[in-house]
Amino acid sequence: MNLVAPPEHPFAQFVRILGKGKRGARNMTREEAREAMGMLLDGKVEDTQLGAFLMLLRHKEESAEELAGFTEAIRARLQAPAIAADIDWPTYAGKKRHLPWFLLAIKALANSGLRILIHGGGAHTAGRLYSEQLLTLLEIPLCRDWQQVGSALDEHNLAFTPLGAWAPQLQRMIDLRNTLGLRSPIHSLARILNPLGAKVGLQSIFHPGYQAVHREASQLLGDHVVVIKGEGGEIEVNPDGACHLYGSEGGSNWDEEWPALSAQRHVKPESLEPEHLQAFWRGDVDDDYGRLAVLSTMALALRALGEPRDTAFARGEEIWRKRHTPSQ
Repeated sequence: MNLVAPPEHPFAQFVRILGKGKRGARNMTREEAREAMGMLLDGKVEDTQLGAFLMLLRHKEESAEELAGFTEAIRARLQAPAIAADIDWPTYAGKKRHLPWFLLAIKALANSGLRILIHGGGAHTAGRLYSEQLLTLLEIPLCRDWQQVGSALDEHNLAFTPLGAWAPQLQRMIDLRNTLGLRSPIHSLARILNPLGAKVGLQSIFHPGYQAVHREASQLLGDHVVVIKGEGGEIEVNPDGACHLYGSEGGSNWDEEWPALSAQRHVKPESLEPEHLQAFWRGDVDDDYGRLAVLSTMALALRALGEPRDTAFARGEEIWRKRHTPSQ
């Protein structure tokens, strides 16, 4: 009989912090979160520990300090080259009620001269339409490495890169969604990462109350961000409702409330037809909801870059009119 207790796994301390009962569990400090994520990224954790850690964190709900620590660990390992970008645009939720009109806003903004990096985590939930599924239709460059990203931004001011191409460990955690039965905290963490250090990061957090937590995490990191509760979880302003902007720049926070653009709510389409986006972009069809969603989402991006709301809407109108004449 072996009477010598085996040594505790180094990662066990982090599972214990999160799971030690109602009275014993607590948030991790920023430093603890940085160390824990570092071990996850470096492959120093057992699969059972990974699942337990993600689900305990999901149950507790992550703090701003934890999100900041996780992000620091990831950024330290990315080794992304110095590629200039104006806007970091994460897209991880997928759409199920409305088409992803924000993709047309992105295309128009890129044609106006803004350099935009889009990144996403794949089609992980059934019944949703994901940005990755529309790249070919909308002629958005798909980039599998940073060299391709740089070339696409130089040529088109626009690049989409899948999370798995530059953070495969995080993509694996996202892919556990159907094994664990719940989305992991990685879905929201990915929105903060801003891998190229773009001038401004846009974030959409659907879970009520967590827009402020994400802003606080970005503030701790010293990032320039605007966080909203976007339509369907994507960075898209819903013109049928008010939109609250949670901004942070230079360590200072600001808030802004945008009223609804439509007096009445639009009827949800019976089905999502991606070709309708393409036809609307060409000007072959009209769509009142889509027009307002695209305009207000462009205005959001321009507001994040420092333009006042009214000026942002006016410039958005002009950018949309000139969307077929890319800026050189």
